[in-house]
Amino acid sequence: MPSKTFDAIFKNLVESGPNDWPVFVGQPAAPTQVIDADIATVSGAADKVLRVETAVPYLLHLEFVAGHDAARLPRLLHVRNALLENRHDLPVRSVVVLLRPEADSPALTGTRSQGFPGEEPYDWFRYQVIRLWQMPVQPLLEGGPAVLPLAPISAVTEAELPGIIKRMEKRLRQPALRSRARESWAAAFILMGMRYSSALAESLLRGVVTMEESTTYQLIIERGKAAGAIEEARRVLVRVGSGRFGPPDRRTVRALEKITDVERLEDLIVQLAQVNSWQELLPPARRTKRNGRT
Repeated sequence: MPSKTFDAIFKNLVESGPNDWPVFVGQPAAPTQVIDADIATVSGAADKVLRVETAVPYLLHLEFVAGHDAARLPRLLHVRNALLENRHDLPVRSVVVLLRPEADSPALTGTRSQGFPGEEPYDWFRYQVIRLWQMPVQPLLEGGPAVLPLAPISAVTEAELPGIIKRMEKRLRQPALRSRARESWAAAFILMGMRYSSALAESLLRGVVTMEESTTYQLIIERGKAAGAIEEARRVLVRVGSGRFGPPDRRTVRALEKITDVERLEDLIVQLAQVNSWQELLPPARRTKRNGRT
């Protein structure tokens, strides 16, 4: 599923329930507000930044990761952490939330140091890593409504899902949470697509009345089916191609993630038998000089 979809989901979840996220990362509950995450000197911005009003206020810097390019993330986290501290003059907690095992990397150790051979490191940075598929489900089911949609992709089995959905439904029927139900169910459906088939997600959520009445949910169902087909075609392409050529390199992974046409991915699967490498299947784009010549 395109990363922009996940970005939109977590933007809504964080902004609609900022107080839920310090507790999610294991910190005491405190009044929390979303602040501007843009860092002008860095391309793009941190995923989400919250100001947490504890006795010593701090910034909670959240990065939600579903893709494959996690190896370079510690360096980027370090840069963003330092720039946020410099901009707001507050200590910063940086937390990476890995949404699925495919996003994991041995590089995500929780620390990053820099130094010269034979010398003590001159720079050391610590960050927190949350692997969602290893996280117990109970804190999510009992936590705030902003983290509730994460419960189905936490440390649960497929057999446990019906019970998880029933417990979510019971919570979202509470008067204080009814206004959040539509948003929570829509987010849960899309996030479940990372781990389960869209058919299973749809069958589990079909009985939730709030969603069935929502035209937004019906649109998400259709988009989810299309995105699920794309993800499955991409997964098959990588699996079969890896058997022939070995795992794809970073450039190839990026090229595959940019392809959002299921027919194009299916054509590439057919072409696997006719080529001898990932580079031949997906040649690097030719650079164009300023005069228009290559």
